[in-house]
Amino acid sequence: MLTWSMLCFPLLGAVAGVLAGLLGIGGGLVLVTALVWLLPLYGVPQDGAMHTALATALASIILTGLSSARAHHLRRSVLWPTVAWMVPGVLLGGWIGSWLAVRLDGDVLRYCVVAYCAVVGTQLLLSRTPPAGGDAVAPAGLGLSGAGVGIGVLSSIVGIGGGSMTVPLLVWRGVSPVRAVGTSSACGVFIAFAAAAGYALQAPADVLPGVSWGYVYLPGAIGIALASVIAAPYGTRLAHAISGAALKRVFAVFLYCVGASLLLL
Repeated sequence: MLTWSMLCFPLLGAVAGVLAGLLGIGGGLVLVTALVWLLPLYGVPQDGAMHTALATALASIILTGLSSARAHHLRRSVLWPTVAWMVPGVLLGGWIGSWLAVRLDGDVLRYCVVAYCAVVGTQLLLSRTPPAGGDAVAPAGLGLSGAGVGIGVLSSIVGIGGGSMTVPLLVWRGVSPVRAVGTSSACGVFIAFAAAAGYALQAPADVLPGVSWGYVYLPGAIGIALASVIAAPYGTRLAHAISGAALKRVFAVFLYCVGASLLLL
């Protein structure tokens, strides 16, 4: 049991890190689902497992996003002016979303994640892979800040860095897919920071046993984050090296499986 305890969180972090760097989406959804099943084995009460999974996943995404964003930045695929316009909105949205989530029942949050997996999976199946281009486009304006609020709220409630919303938004605004993923990774850091802080500071007192900060289970968050920092650049390399069309279809089916597993709880 000691060996498993030491390995399960880093293994989850490695998977989430690759997904974050590769597609800019999916890492948080995978983490939340796995953590809901695992955390009760570490003494987390069943009625608080969903909130804890969301908070812990978001806390770990801070470092995952930093690692992924740095790797994309080194390849000049982060549009920092666009990030600057989105940051105020995603910070506010992340905090509001965590405020709402803390007050929702765990089953309500679980069904929110299930529904989101279904929506994102369908989006991946039906969307077309845009042609390369748009490298000089850097969207700006208050509209991005407003969109950031909505992205932050929903991301906080379902435990993600927002890539499944930010990437399509930026591609729609004319950004090339690779740069959209890189920019989304940077925005995800701010979403995760605001949301994780909200889950930590707005949770009921002494809600979790052991080493925790509000709803953030610290051993899980740290173990996942350390591995994801190492793994995220490998996903970034793949994102720059392969076509995403077939990968999107495979990942869509995977998300359907992730959502279905939550229905079995």
